[in-house]
Amino acid sequence: MGKIVARQETGKLYFDFRYLGKRCREQTSLDNTAANRKKLERILEKIEAEITLGSFDYGRYFPDSPRAKTLSKRALTTLGGYQATPLLRGFAETWFAEKEIEWRESQIITVQGCLDRHILPALGHKEVGSITRAEILEFRASLAKVNTRSGKKLSASRINHIMTPLRMMLNEAADRYEFSSPYRGIKSLNVPRTDVEPFSLYEVQRIISNVRDDFRQYYTVRFFTGMRTGEIDGLTWEHVDFSRRQILVHQAMVNGKVVPTKNDGSFRAIDMSQPVFDALKAQFEVTGKTGLVFTTRKGTALSHHNVTKRVWYPLLEELGMNKRRPYQTRHTAATLWLAAGESPEWIARQMGHTTTEMLFRVYSRFVPNLTRQDGSAFERMLNQKRA
Repeated sequence: MGKIVARQETGKLYFDFRYLGKRCREQTSLDNTAANRKKLERILEKIEAEITLGSFDYGRYFPDSPRAKTLSKRALTTLGGYQATPLLRGFAETWFAEKEIEWRESQIITVQGCLDRHILPALGHKEVGSITRAEILEFRASLAKVNTRSGKKLSASRINHIMTPLRMMLNEAADRYEFSSPYRGIKSLNVPRTDVEPFSLYEVQRIISNVRDDFRQYYTVRFFTGMRTGEIDGLTWEHVDFSRRQILVHQAMVNGKVVPTKNDGSFRAIDMSQPVFDALKAQFEVTGKTGLVFTTRKGTALSHHNVTKRVWYPLLEELGMNKRRPYQTRHTAATLWLAAGESPEWIARQMGHTTTEMLFRVYSRFVPNLTRQDGSAFERMLNQKRA
């Protein structure tokens, strides 16, 4: 750390600091007074801040110094040793450390993976302020050629997720170092809408009737509450309120750990229908003395990958049903509630949505098929008016 020192021979103050591994001492014409010391200390703080940020120009502060000939921005640029902004690899480390406190553990792992496997190997050696729009687009195009473990290409959604940390870092660096972000105007790739393929009530009944006994209650609760996989796998008995007939969704199982729900909307109370109430009462006889509601036969937390591969997909194949992700149980709950005529506001609360917008956008097209009310109610009203 630098300091302001008074020269014994003259009583004049000078700067004493280190830059690029060299000790630098720059003389001033100011006398050793409290006011002058305070003035120079403020300048020194600014110098050291710029050194830390990588934007310090020796020649701007000390243009007449002999050291300016070798350490100024112009001199270092000529020698290839000047960086107006830090390398992306270094800035990424600072940015990640600052953002880490805001994220859940699962997001920390995801962002770290994007940085280590994709962003830094491609762009980490470049100055953050010198990265161009063309280089960003070239990097994104290269992601489309990457093969996953299964041999498939990265999806548009996955590429967008990888690009998100890069966009955040470049925009933050642009604010700090006062340059125009090269990411400005680059839009995310278009992502095809996720297929919503809910089960009919008949299919739900077949699944529940034919699933393994130790998973019958599990899938009953999934189908008739719309809980996400992490939410039901992380459900504990302290959050099951039989007296009020409610399930309190306060947490989720993520990467084998119970963590708070991902947002305020997900933090909710789900009303139990009779099938759900009965299923949880039956499950209480099995796991009521443990913390988690649904566990393996050994009493450990469920692994959703194992459950999907060993229970869910084999069951669908056995029943001759199309292969569908377990998340379709959530879609099924929404469409069955809509078909039954439940209030959209109530359904949104059960699902953990803050508004009904997603409800109508994603699920409403299934309601006419389930209720057979495809405009006939309006026709009946018109006929009654004519009569």
